[in-house]
Amino acid sequence: MVRDKVLILEDDDASRTQLVDIFRDQYKILEATNEKQGVDILRKHAASIVVILVNISIPAKNDFQVLQRLSKKKFCRQIPFMMITSEETSSYEKRGYEYGIVGYIKKPFYPDTVKQLVDNVVDVFQYKLKLEVMVKNQNQKLKKQNEMLQQLAEKQRTMNRILIESLSNIVEFRNLESEQHIKRVREFTLCLGNSVMKLYPEYELTAEKIQTIGWASSLHDIGKIVIPDHIILKAGKLNEDEYEVIKSHTTKGAEIIEKLIHLENEEFCDYAYDIARHHHEKYDGNGYPDGLKGEEISIAAQIVSLVDVYDALTSRRVYKAAYKTEKAYQMIVNGQSGVFSSKLLKAFTEVRKPFEIIVAKYSDD
Repeated sequence: MVRDKVLILEDDDASRTQLVDIFRDQYKILEATNEKQGVDILRKHAASIVVILVNISIPAKNDFQVLQRLSKKKFCRQIPFMMITSEETSSYEKRGYEYGIVGYIKKPFYPDTVKQLVDNVVDVFQYKLKLEVMVKNQNQKLKKQNEMLQQLAEKQRTMNRILIESLSNIVEFRNLESEQHIKRVREFTLCLGNSVMKLYPEYELTAEKIQTIGWASSLHDIGKIVIPDHIILKAGKLNEDEYEVIKSHTTKGAEIIEKLIHLENEEFCDYAYDIARHHHEKYDGNGYPDGLKGEEISIAAQIVSLVDVYDALTSRRVYKAAYKTEKAYQMIVNGQSGVFSSKLLKAFTEVRKPFEIIVAKYSDD
């Protein structure tokens, strides 16, 4: 609707007539002589009123009474109010501004000055309204775009997860690991990762990073797909040469991730590469393939290293029976299954019971 009306809220007939004469050629004029008339007109014509000129002492000599009530009804936010007054004091003007008026029309009236002043106020307020509409429309547009991007991102994450699970399941399909191994490792990783995050903020882990590490852990053994069946399925003890071939699954897995797996999530790929290559490193430097020691090993690889050992101990393999969770826990904290950092072991003790629940939930039996 076009804003083409001026509401003159003034009980003095002479003043009102003067203002009508000033604006009759430019706007449609709405007149009110008391507050009730003014409010009724506002409610009916608010969308088409461009400015309101108000004498604040209507209906009695209680200054600011009308303006105060109109302000409470939030009319001042929708339409610019200008006060008709003969007052000159700064404190008086300040109070009017506090109620939301945008300017003063001083008595006696000088037509050209009054007209220019009102035109300026109208132009500024209309420009403000246009900007607000533009901003609102732009925000709505951005909101829709963000929703679309979020949907696309979620679709991409879903596709990535399907790809990751498909790749990780290749190992299980060849019977290279227990049926639920990948699921357990991922759940163990999330659980232990959250414990490390709470206990040791210096690692700068976040919930989002832990989720990424959890998914990256799914590919920790992807390199085993290139290990010959006669070695990886061997029930007896491996000889030295066979053990070296088995150990190569770390570097082979990192190579597969680096050269063959191309996902938009660079952080995931970095974690997956690191975990695949370094999940058999040990804190004392006696691991492989790079012999990393202490904090040279990333916290992500340290976490997956421990949970991989825990799962290996509590699962049935072609070369061993499963240990009870109590026995597996004691073997790890006592250093019988390799050396882990004291921080990691502390975090591990905090999730002992949740680990047992995960073992039961994803049991192979």
